[in-house]
Amino acid sequence: MPSPIRREITGFSNPTVKYLRSLRDKKHRKREAVFLAEGLRLLTDARECGHVPQMLVMATGRDPHPLIGALETAVAEAGGEVIVTSPDILSKITGKDNPQSVAGVFSEFDTSLASLDRGASKIWLVAQALRDPGNLGTMLRTGDAVGAGGLILIDDCADPFSVEAVRASMGAVFTQKIARANWDEFLPWLRGGNGQLVAASLRDAVPYRGAPYAAPCFVMVGNESQGLPETYEMACDLRVTMPMRGRADSLNAAVAAAVLAYEVLDGLEGERPLRT
Repeated sequence: MPSPIRREITGFSNPTVKYLRSLRDKKHRKREAVFLAEGLRLLTDARECGHVPQMLVMATGRDPHPLIGALETAVAEAGGEVIVTSPDILSKITGKDNPQSVAGVFSEFDTSLASLDRGASKIWLVAQALRDPGNLGTMLRTGDAVGAGGLILIDDCADPFSVEAVRASMGAVFTQKIARANWDEFLPWLRGGNGQLVAASLRDAVPYRGAPYAAPCFVMVGNESQGLPETYEMACDLRVTMPMRGRADSLNAAVAAAVLAYEVLDGLEGERPLRT
């Protein structure tokens, strides 16, 4: 078993520090096909799901922890690099005043529709033009909670590999499959096999409780301010409505997805996911 070899960085102007900082910018992440994640729990979740960072960055002065040792060993076995630096430099890298003790650089995943096995789960989440990375991360976390197969991002969505989205996912970015596609790509893919498309709507909708859900069920929500385009809603197999008891006329997109996902899950209880 290879011993972890650490490289120490002490200067803010070090090229590696500049590289790591650049990964907070979408264009640099896209160019390098990598993303940044921070926190011992999140990186441990990644390791347990089979994702090992190609670069592990650790702050000096941290308390010893066996999980950090396990991460170091995993990175060394994979031929990655372990870097030790000050908490101030790590703060500069992550953009947080109180950074976690560790951060890692991971390769982006295959986000094509072809990489998905729709029969792997009874339920999938779909987001159209979701702009808030916090909402995106929350949907990934919801997907993990309900045992969804993953999250499919339609049209121009926030970057699922941004620091904010990864942080909000609480590690679910590593447990959930992620796919990205335009609507004109997604709909033919969906209709090419089994799959029920469901959306919250007011157009010819039925109450969401007790609706006839069928697996695999693709639960779709739209943009935070605009909702789903009418043509997208009308293409759904099932449109459901959730009651608004107060003055609000709608729920936050990620909250709506969570409420609907749990109802779908309850409706599908005892069924087996369909396979193409």
